[in-house]
Amino acid sequence: MNHRKLLIAFIALLIALPLLPITPEFWITQLNYIGLASLVVLGLVLLTGVGGLTSFGQAAFVGIGAYTTAWFTTRYGGSPWIALIIGLALTAALAFFLGAITLRLSGHFLPLGTIAWGLSLYYLFGNIEWLGKHDGISGIEPLSIFGISLAPGRNIYMLIWLLVLLAIWATSNLLNSRPGRAIRALKSGAAMAESFGVNTAAYKIVIFVYAALLACLSGWLYAHMQRAVSPGPFGLTHGIEYLFMAVVGGAGYVWGAILGSALIITLRDQIQNVLPKLFDTTANFELIVFGVLLVIMLQYARDGLWPIFNSLWTRMFGSGESQRNRPAPPLAPGLPQRPRPKSGETVLVVEAIRKEFGGLVAVNDISFSVRAGEIVGLIGPNGAGKSTTFNLISGVLPSTRGAVTFMGARTDALTAREIAKRGVGRTFQHVQLLGNMSVIENVALGAHLRSNVGVIEGTLHLDRAREAQLLHEAAIQLKRVGLGDYLYEQAGNLALGQQRILEIARALAADPILLLLDEPAAGLRYKEKQDLAKVLGELREGGMSILLVEHDMDFVMRLTNHLVVMDFGTKLAEGVPADIQNNPAVLEAYLGGIDDDLDLDPPPVSASISEQKGATT
Repeated sequence: MNHRKLLIAFIALLIALPLLPITPEFWITQLNYIGLASLVVLGLVLLTGVGGLTSFGQAAFVGIGAYTTAWFTTRYGGSPWIALIIGLALTAALAFFLGAITLRLSGHFLPLGTIAWGLSLYYLFGNIEWLGKHDGISGIEPLSIFGISLAPGRNIYMLIWLLVLLAIWATSNLLNSRPGRAIRALKSGAAMAESFGVNTAAYKIVIFVYAALLACLSGWLYAHMQRAVSPGPFGLTHGIEYLFMAVVGGAGYVWGAILGSALIITLRDQIQNVLPKLFDTTANFELIVFGVLLVIMLQYARDGLWPIFNSLWTRMFGSGESQRNRPAPPLAPGLPQRPRPKSGETVLVVEAIRKEFGGLVAVNDISFSVRAGEIVGLIGPNGAGKSTTFNLISGVLPSTRGAVTFMGARTDALTAREIAKRGVGRTFQHVQLLGNMSVIENVALGAHLRSNVGVIEGTLHLDRAREAQLLHEAAIQLKRVGLGDYLYEQAGNLALGQQRILEIARALAADPILLLLDEPAAGLRYKEKQDLAKVLGELREGGMSILLVEHDMDFVMRLTNHLVVMDFGTKLAEGVPADIQNNPAVLEAYLGGIDDDLDLDPPPVSASISEQKGATT
């Protein structure tokens, strides 16, 4: 509620400033430049802060918008509104082409790639004859709406900030939608997202194009505000400055785009006035000062200034309703469910599957099967190859040879995304959650394939009915696993055991036929393990197939129908739990052999292997 009041006050101030005759014209001009920069930086928030894709070339897209409208309106006398459509179409096509090439790069090669095409476009602007070379294009007509000229700064101010607020609204909608959750997974959870059917490569291109379109819009406005364009504002220096604004404001926060733009543009103007007087020189020192400020920022406010401002505001005025006390999502129609195989029907067949990493054989010709309504345990000492086998089944890793058949069709050559579409859900050995997202949003990501909301629908807020379905399904699964009281808690705030349970809820939201659980009981207390065993037992009774990797032998022996034992990548034994517990090869793998000279009473059949290890010790 208090944040809504802040927004209303901000909008009221924006409207009032140009209407007050006492507002200096200089302030209006500064606010116009802040608005233009905010559009570009907002795209970088989505691209770099949220998506993790660093770009130094956004200024070049600003240039495309500016030069398109300048050339079209001055040479052909065309409408600037038609020029905007042409510029956006040209930018989208070019950004798609550049993104398809550049976004294949990773690490430091990606920002280097953006520098390369950014410089190329900049020099292109300055060397094309019909674009005026380095002199540019002048004489651009001002915009007009309903016969009202926007040539005065106070008039175009309203249009600039209206478009900025609309862009923030659209971006916020996008981030809080089905495609937005996928986009937020790009930075730190891309492999996990692929395992739930997210096409991460496509979403990277989506946000790249989205950011380029916002930059193009800024360039279009800039051209008609300045009434002239030249290559200078579209070079690498400005590209770096836009990125600096995003970092200072808070690269992961939508409103950080305005805060960062306002702060840097104001500081730049003041530094340019102060430094020459301070050092009695006309040399350009502002870049040095900005560099020092960036170092300080990275040292003391790595997430930017917006979180600090937001925290201070909350401390002074409160945050309104507690996130923990928010009501559950409203009831919504259920999502479509997959048809289930009949009890006892073979769901998964693994045939002589093998994985080699150079000369290391991690999985050595393993074979086993899983039937509907059955829990199969995949056990073995640390380093036995269990998690690698999981990754081969789920498509995270390609197999060297062998075959994996799921529901009668070969899947060993498919990607993790394609296998997820067929009905395989999984958790991970090392928890893979999006810690800055709420618990319910993490689970809703698991149901990504059960809805078809697109980017445009999410951006325009046309997805409310289907979004309600996704959140309702997520709430059902969280209640099912005992996390119904933590819907709006940040996932990163949960204890490790709760995070593992959360991963199970996310996998269940995908409505899988086969559930792969990699050490789900690790970090859980005894009561939590009992509750987990109850949930898994209910899933089995409902016909779900479960393949389980776990080190807690008591948990495994009491829960599973069938066990496969691995050691050094090789299948050591297979059978029902009672037989596995008394298998000499299994005991030797776990215990390193039993001294024949020791006079020990044989342990009861119901004892776990871990209990036998304790007795021997």
